[in-house]
Amino acid sequence: MTDKTDLESKAVEAPPPPPPPATTGANLFTVDVALRVLLFAAALVSVVVMSTAKQTELASVPGVPGVTVSLTAKFKHSPAFIHIKAKLSNPVLPLICPWGCGGVRVGSLGHGHAGGVAYIGLKGNSHVGWTKVCNVYDKFCRHIGSAVAVSLFGAVVLVALIFLSIFSIHRKIGK
Repeated sequence: MTDKTDLESKAVEAPPPPPPPATTGANLFTVDVALRVLLFAAALVSVVVMSTAKQTELASVPGVPGVTVSLTAKFKHSPAFIHIKAKLSNPVLPLICPWGCGGVRVGSLGHGHAGGVAYIGLKGNSHVGWTKVCNVYDKFCRHIGSAVAVSLFGAVVLVALIFLSIFSIHRKIGK
Protein backbone atom coordinates (compact mmCIF):
# COMPACT_ATOMS: atom_id res chain seq x y z
CA MET A 1 0.00 0.00 0.00
CA THR A 2 2.80 2.36 0.59
CA ASP A 3 4.11 1.59 -2.89
CA LYS A 4 0.85 2.75 -4.47
CA THR A 5 0.88 6.00 -2.50
CA ASP A 6 4.47 6.65 -3.49
CA LEU A 7 3.60 6.11 -7.16
CA GLU A 8 0.60 8.44 -6.95
CA SER A 9 2.65 11.17 -5.30
CA LYS A 10 5.39 10.81 -7.92
CA ALA A 11 2.88 11.00 -10.76
CA VAL A 12 1.35 14.20 -9.36
CA GLU A 13 4.66 16.04 -9.20
CA ALA A 14 5.25 18.21 -12.29
CA PRO A 15 8.66 19.07 -13.65
CA PRO A 16 9.93 22.53 -12.73
CA PRO A 17 9.11 25.32 -15.24
CA PRO A 18 11.90 26.33 -17.59
CA PRO A 19 13.83 29.47 -16.60
CA PRO A 20 12.82 32.70 -18.36
CA PRO A 21 14.94 33.62 -21.38
CA ALA A 22 17.91 35.76 -20.49
CA THR A 23 17.81 39.34 -21.74
CA THR A 24 20.92 40.60 -23.49
CA GLY A 25 20.67 44.25 -22.47
CA ALA A 26 18.42 47.26 -22.33
CA ASN A 27 15.28 47.53 -24.38
CA LEU A 28 16.61 49.10 -27.59
CA PHE A 29 13.17 50.26 -28.69
CA THR A 30 12.81 52.45 -25.61
CA VAL A 31 16.30 53.90 -26.07
CA ASP A 32 15.58 54.52 -29.76
CA VAL A 33 12.32 56.35 -29.04
CA ALA A 34 13.93 58.43 -26.29
CA LEU A 35 16.79 59.47 -28.58
CA ARG A 36 14.37 60.38 -31.37
CA VAL A 37 12.29 62.53 -29.00
CA LEU A 38 15.49 64.19 -27.77
CA LEU A 39 16.58 64.82 -31.36
CA PHE A 40 13.19 66.31 -32.22
CA ALA A 41 13.34 68.62 -29.19
CA ALA A 42 16.90 69.73 -29.99
CA ALA A 43 16.00 70.51 -33.61
CA LEU A 44 12.88 72.41 -32.57
CA VAL A 45 14.69 74.47 -29.92
CA SER A 46 17.52 75.26 -32.31
CA VAL A 47 15.12 76.44 -35.04
CA VAL A 48 13.16 78.63 -32.62
CA VAL A 49 16.30 80.19 -31.14
CA MET A 50 17.85 80.72 -34.60
CA SER A 51 14.62 82.24 -35.95
CA THR A 52 14.39 84.74 -33.09
CA ALA A 53 17.99 85.92 -33.52
CA LYS A 54 17.55 89.58 -34.40
CA GLN A 55 19.03 92.75 -32.95
CA THR A 56 18.93 96.39 -34.05
CA GLU A 57 21.60 98.88 -33.03
CA LEU A 58 22.35 102.48 -33.83
CA ALA A 59 25.72 103.04 -35.48
CA SER A 60 27.47 106.25 -36.39
CA VAL A 61 28.37 106.84 -40.01
CA PRO A 62 32.15 106.98 -40.43
CA GLY A 63 33.33 110.37 -41.62
CA VAL A 64 30.00 112.10 -40.93
CA PRO A 65 29.84 113.36 -37.35
CA GLY A 66 26.49 113.29 -35.58
CA VAL A 67 24.76 111.01 -38.10
CA THR A 68 23.60 107.59 -36.93
CA VAL A 69 21.83 104.82 -38.79
CA SER A 70 19.85 101.88 -37.55
CA LEU A 71 21.46 98.54 -38.46
CA THR A 72 19.77 95.20 -37.90
CA ALA A 73 21.47 91.82 -37.60
CA LYS A 74 19.31 88.81 -38.56
CA PHE A 75 20.09 85.16 -39.11
CA LYS A 76 18.87 85.67 -42.70
CA HIS A 77 21.94 87.81 -43.39
CA SER A 78 24.21 84.74 -43.39
CA PRO A 79 23.85 81.86 -45.84
CA ALA A 80 25.41 79.50 -43.27
CA PHE A 81 22.71 80.35 -40.71
CA ILE A 82 19.98 79.99 -43.35
CA HIS A 83 21.36 76.58 -44.32
CA ILE A 84 21.44 75.25 -40.77
CA LYS A 85 17.92 76.56 -40.07
CA ALA A 86 16.60 74.95 -43.25
CA LYS A 87 18.31 71.68 -42.30
CA LEU A 88 16.75 71.75 -38.84
CA SER A 89 13.34 73.04 -39.94
CA ASN A 90 12.23 69.54 -40.87
CA PRO A 91 12.48 67.81 -37.49
CA VAL A 92 10.33 64.93 -38.74
CA LEU A 93 13.11 63.72 -41.06
CA PRO A 94 15.36 62.47 -38.22
CA LEU A 95 12.41 60.57 -36.75
CA ILE A 96 11.75 58.74 -40.00
CA CYS A 97 15.32 58.37 -41.19
CA PRO A 98 17.77 58.25 -38.24
CA TRP A 99 20.81 57.92 -40.48
CA GLY A 100 19.99 61.31 -42.00
CA CYS A 101 18.77 60.04 -45.39
CA GLY A 102 22.19 60.81 -46.80
CA GLY A 103 22.28 64.20 -45.09
CA VAL A 104 24.55 63.53 -42.10
CA ARG A 105 27.60 64.72 -44.03
CA VAL A 106 25.76 67.79 -45.37
CA GLY A 107 24.35 68.55 -41.91
CA SER A 108 27.78 68.43 -40.34
CA LEU A 109 29.07 70.80 -43.03
CA GLY A 110 26.24 73.19 -42.17
CA HIS A 111 27.19 73.07 -38.50
CA GLY A 112 30.81 73.75 -39.43
CA HIS A 113 29.90 76.72 -41.61
CA ALA A 114 27.54 78.20 -39.03
CA GLY A 115 30.14 77.71 -36.30
CA GLY A 116 32.80 79.35 -38.45
CA VAL A 117 30.64 82.36 -39.22
CA ALA A 118 29.70 82.67 -35.54
CA TYR A 119 33.38 82.50 -34.56
CA ILE A 120 34.30 85.24 -37.03
CA GLY A 121 31.47 87.34 -35.60
CA LEU A 122 32.86 86.75 -32.13
CA LYS A 123 36.59 87.22 -32.81
CA GLY A 124 36.80 88.87 -36.24
CA ASN A 125 39.66 88.25 -38.66
CA SER A 126 42.34 90.92 -38.68
CA HIS A 127 44.17 89.37 -41.67
CA VAL A 128 41.32 90.20 -44.06
CA GLY A 129 39.98 93.23 -42.19
CA TRP A 130 36.79 91.66 -40.82
CA THR A 131 35.89 93.24 -37.53
CA LYS A 132 34.11 91.40 -34.78
CA VAL A 133 30.43 92.21 -34.42
CA CYS A 134 29.52 90.40 -31.21
CA ASN A 135 30.66 93.36 -29.14
CA VAL A 136 27.90 95.38 -30.84
CA TYR A 137 25.26 92.66 -31.44
CA ASP A 138 25.68 90.74 -28.19
CA LYS A 139 22.09 89.46 -27.92
CA PHE A 140 22.14 88.32 -31.56
CA CYS A 141 25.44 86.48 -31.03
CA ARG A 142 24.13 84.73 -27.90
CA HIS A 143 21.09 83.50 -29.87
CA ILE A 144 23.22 82.25 -32.77
CA GLY A 145 25.75 80.60 -30.46
CA SER A 146 23.01 78.87 -28.49
CA ALA A 147 21.25 77.66 -31.64
CA VAL A 148 24.49 76.27 -33.08
CA ALA A 149 25.33 74.56 -29.76
CA VAL A 150 21.88 72.93 -29.49
CA SER A 151 22.00 71.81 -33.11
CA LEU A 152 25.44 70.29 -32.52
CA PHE A 153 23.96 68.41 -29.56
CA GLY A 154 21.25 67.17 -31.94
CA ALA A 155 23.96 66.00 -34.36
CA VAL A 156 25.58 64.00 -31.55
CA VAL A 157 22.18 62.44 -30.75
CA LEU A 158 21.80 61.60 -34.45
CA VAL A 159 25.17 59.83 -34.41
CA ALA A 160 24.05 57.91 -31.31
CA LEU A 161 20.92 56.83 -33.22
CA ILE A 162 23.09 55.63 -36.09
CA PHE A 163 25.21 53.52 -33.74
CA LEU A 164 22.09 52.19 -32.04
CA SER A 165 20.68 51.15 -35.43
CA ILE A 166 23.95 49.45 -36.35
CA PHE A 167 24.02 47.61 -33.02
CA SER A 168 20.38 46.57 -33.38
CA ILE A 169 20.94 45.22 -36.89
CA HIS A 170 24.12 43.43 -35.81
CA ARG A 171 22.28 41.83 -32.91
CA LYS A 172 19.48 40.58 -35.19
CA ILE A 173 21.91 39.19 -37.77
CA GLY A 174 24.04 37.53 -35.09
CA LYS A 175 21.18 35.33 -33.87
